[in-house]
Amino acid sequence: MLLAFGVRLLLYHPVPLIFIILSSVGHGNAGITSTFIRSEWPSVDIPLDHEAFAIPKGHNAPQQVHITQGDYDGTAVIISWVTTDEPGNTKVQYGTSKEKYDFTAEGTVTNYTFYNYKSGYIHHCLVDGLEYNKKYYYKIGVGESSREFWFQTPPDIDPDASYTFGIIGDLGQTYNSLSTLEHYMQSGGQTVLYVGDLSYADRYEYNNVGIRWDSWGRFIERSSAYQPWIWSAGNHEIEYMPRMGEVLPFKSYLHRFMTPHIASNSSSPLWYAVRRASAHIIVLSSYSPFVKSTLQWKWLHEELKRVDRLKTPWLIVLMHVPIYSSNQGHYMEGESMRAVFESWFVCSKVDFIFAGHVHAYERSYRISNIHYNVSSGDRYPVPDRSAPVYITVGDGGNQEGLAGRFWDPQPDYSAFREASYGHSTLEIRNRTHAFYHWNRNDDGKKAQTDSVVFYNQYWASNMQRRRLRKNHCKL
Repeated sequence: MLLAFGVRLLLYHPVPLIFIILSSVGHGNAGITSTFIRSEWPSVDIPLDHEAFAIPKGHNAPQQVHITQGDYDGTAVIISWVTTDEPGNTKVQYGTSKEKYDFTAEGTVTNYTFYNYKSGYIHHCLVDGLEYNKKYYYKIGVGESSREFWFQTPPDIDPDASYTFGIIGDLGQTYNSLSTLEHYMQSGGQTVLYVGDLSYADRYEYNNVGIRWDSWGRFIERSSAYQPWIWSAGNHEIEYMPRMGEVLPFKSYLHRFMTPHIASNSSSPLWYAVRRASAHIIVLSSYSPFVKSTLQWKWLHEELKRVDRLKTPWLIVLMHVPIYSSNQGHYMEGESMRAVFESWFVCSKVDFIFAGHVHAYERSYRISNIHYNVSSGDRYPVPDRSAPVYITVGDGGNQEGLAGRFWDPQPDYSAFREASYGHSTLEIRNRTHAFYHWNRNDDGKKAQTDSVVFYNQYWASNMQRRRLRKNHCKL
């Protein structure tokens, strides 16, 4: 009752009231393990002739259209698509009026082989110099086979810019996946933060691997052609398949999905950062080297120094393998990354760390284990107001099914957990607070099952303490 009452008042009362309400939330009851039992559809991939994978009509018509952010600050997009018969036109026509395209951008085209499969012609086009907070229409292809879409640019980089992110992971292409995607599209989300494991094409063999990448590209187009998806890679993108002569990691993923890594001084598309509205988003690669002095380690060390909480107060990290999880599935697989980076996350007051991999939902309290010492016996996570909230959203709906076995009893650090399919939304209101929801896909009905109002880690700190602080936190 207090939370519901408080949420209504947040919109009309000054910041001090926010602190009172959120303090009550932060010190609430012990963790919850939901007893909901989902009557799920079979965890099998949708047949290829299903309308969800419909091929657009027309000779060489563009398909598998998706966009992502194209620069560091949100004034560019990368538009990607595939043509199957021939390379065709690599240009994107765009403008601010429907069917009136005043500008043109030139893209590039590539393709690849995987076993005996040969991909279509994969186009990537950077459209830059865009204005903030404006709707753009774009057209790809030529003649009767051309297709038209639109996207909305984010607001200016500003600490009080409101924005809604969706968080999806481990989606796949089952009927449960379709339920997740359709429910997300009703949520009002403006950009997807994707936490890895995309098509699950690697569960197939031979030419079917490539075919299932194509079907997944058409599957997500209903959303990804109209708003950016911020990509991170998971284990199912590695596709190390020596029995088929394929030993180059991330081959399909890197050909199909571009990221703006160069804009954040990254040497790899697998780890990078973007700023969008009032959020600074850092994408890490769980399956690339990250220990001390590796390229990813060095990059993150410098990127955390670039974060300006006066401009982008919300600091979000995406990765595939969760650092904290009380599910028996993939238990402790994130421990090595925790040991390397957790102190940096606490030092930098990261707000949220979103992960996938475990096919269930779980949210932690703000805890850390940075004082762990094998000799002293400080082995367990403890409450830490400077620590991130760790959220696992690996419940998109893929064919491997749900991870329904949680450890019992529920650890003290675990706030809420449930083995169901769904997605999350993070609705940032201003520099001080955000509304977070996990939405269960309850057999066709979108249900907000876990809802929390969060403080911002930087602006919720004591103002006087922050003014007096002499950068005692060293990266």
